[in-house]
Amino acid sequence: MSKEIKDKANGWALLPLIVFICIFLGAGIITKDFTFMPLNVAAIVGVIIALVMNRKEKFTHKVEIFAKRAGHSNIILMMFIFLLAGAFSKTAEQMGGVESIVNFGLSLIPQNLLVVGLFIICMFVSISMGTSVGTVAAIAPVGFGLSQATDIPVALAMATVVGGAMFGDNLSMISDTTIAAVRTQRTQMADKFKVNFRIVLPGALITIIILWALTHGSHINHGQNYDYDFIKIIPYLFVLILAVLGINVVIVLLGGILLSGIIGLIDHSFDLAGFLKATSEGIVGMEDIAIIALLIGGMIGLVEHHGGIHWLLYKIKSKIKSRRGAEFGIASLVSVADISTANNTISIIMSGPLAKDIADEYQIDRRKSASILDIFGSAWQGFIPYSPQLIAAAGVAGISPVMLVPYSIYPVMLAICGIIAILFNLPRLKSKKNEA
Repeated sequence: MSKEIKDKANGWALLPLIVFICIFLGAGIITKDFTFMPLNVAAIVGVIIALVMNRKEKFTHKVEIFAKRAGHSNIILMMFIFLLAGAFSKTAEQMGGVESIVNFGLSLIPQNLLVVGLFIICMFVSISMGTSVGTVAAIAPVGFGLSQATDIPVALAMATVVGGAMFGDNLSMISDTTIAAVRTQRTQMADKFKVNFRIVLPGALITIIILWALTHGSHINHGQNYDYDFIKIIPYLFVLILAVLGINVVIVLLGGILLSGIIGLIDHSFDLAGFLKATSEGIVGMEDIAIIALLIGGMIGLVEHHGGIHWLLYKIKSKIKSRRGAEFGIASLVSVADISTANNTISIIMSGPLAKDIADEYQIDRRKSASILDIFGSAWQGFIPYSPQLIAAAGVAGISPVMLVPYSIYPVMLAICGIIAILFNLPRLKSKKNEA
């Protein structure tokens, strides 16, 4: 495995990714405005650099690789979810659902627990749905409405949604990241869950305390009149219930759109033309985010094709000298893969086989290696400003994803918990024979 990686390794292949990140973040740092450089423009520049690299290869062939990787089923599904999320958000808003559900929440939950409640709801929904992107798509409109009705910063509300979504994505039995981690390490789902949960639970509790400390003095912007129409809350309850039942996120969002439309037509919030217009506006509003996901996916595909990811994997593998170093090596493998691909499932699939070799060589419990893969894949996914989760949440709020990063509390706690678990060999696991 190491020889194969070494043969394909090419550090220069990382140039498009480095330029993309430097242009996007650098322009924001210099101008002090992270909306100055549009993310789609930065992604286009990265794609162009990736296409002109390696002159020995035909340009048309590189374009084909870009198209194939950009058209990966995961990316296309992600784009479709973004569009449906936009349609649901807009139709529910035009129907009056956002105001009703926010006022309903304000009438029930103490002001100093609003963001804590939002975080816990997202944790619950995500662990039930098994998808962080789907959770963000379903709950982000509520988080945005909450921030509008209070003096809670919109970036904090949206980052809280992402944090809760990453909690479930890391632990859910039906999450593709969990499945990938378990399968690549050849261990059992329940065993990995128990180990993983013991590692990350302190991080979730600390996040709740921090969120309470940040928002315990928050105030309502529009006085004490919490008018709401319960029938307008039904689409959100419908989405929540279907999510808890583990229904596919596409069906969940389609059902939410249809239900919002029916309620809006019945109570005359809009007519048929208004419903169609709201749906269209929601879709158009998320088109930019969907295109960005496509561009980044294609660019990363070219970086991998040219050997950039293999170079990273080889460099990390060559630095490992001890068991603790091996665990940090596994964490580094999935971290650099996730930072490079902005997709935690793909990063786990890419680094998983090499992580298993390292775990076997240094006698690391496979439950622990699977947990490390999932923890660090999820942590970075909730922190890098070009991840689909941050882009989607920021898109709903109409702000730059960089604005969410300072409030990405749980993803940081998740990474810290993972580091502590490695440093102090936690949790203490009873010996268990590794599966073949």
